[in-house]
Amino acid sequence: MKNFLLQFFTWWNGQTLGTRFYTWRKGALVGRDEFGNRYYRQSKPGKAAERRWVIYNGMAEASFIPPGWHGWMHYRQDDPPAAYEAHAWEKPHEPNLTGTTMAYRPPGSILRANPQTPGEADYEPWKPEG
Repeated sequence: MKNFLLQFFTWWNGQTLGTRFYTWRKGALVGRDEFGNRYYRQSKPGKAAERRWVIYNGMAEASFIPPGWHGWMHYRQDDPPAAYEAHAWEKPHEPNLTGTTMAYRPPGSILRANPQTPGEADYEPWKPEG
């Protein structure tokens, strides 16, 4: 019952009832990624345009789409990606942290744990010799 109410009243918890119905009627499952997201496509008969969409596993957060699937979603490649192997230099995925306590706050930000006081200089001016 809880899942039904979440799908009925919210759009950020997976999929809505309208999306579920549309996917059931016209969607063809293309694949899944390591986060459990499911990718679908729907071709219109007689047209070259193809509609693509994702149903997120949990919270609808666009940063949860891996690079290979991102390229497919944005029509940069026609074929869905094969199993993606991360390079040694790539960092593991981090969700978008904006608005959380873990968000990046540059030096001088008033939201930083130890912000600079207004009288404290953050640079030293150049003084010519002479």
